[in-house]
Amino acid sequence: MRSLSPKEHALDLYEAILHLKTKEDCFDFFQDLCSPSEMYSMEQRFDVASLLLDGAVYVDISQKTNASSATISRVKRVLTDGTASLRHILEETKDLDANEPI
Repeated sequence: MRSLSPKEHALDLYEAILHLKTKEDCFDFFQDLCSPSEMYSMEQRFDVASLLLDGAVYVDISQKTNASSATISRVKRVLTDGTASLRHILEETKDLDANEPI
């Protein structure tokens, strides 16, 4: 039996994520996989990214999320220099929220 390379292991993880169907499935999967601290960090970064795209300033973002200026700067760098995946997902979900009936 051959062992998988680190990259192959990562691809297996992403393949597993693609099989999640509901928010509850995602929540449960990540709760099982990540520590509470890791979950908090991912959720915080996601919130920071959303606020940055909404035009919020660092002080307001820090107060709302308890994120450090280093975390806010890192997320901002990802939004401007990253793969654009996070930006795309946030914009897409904002568009969906805007189109939902009240």
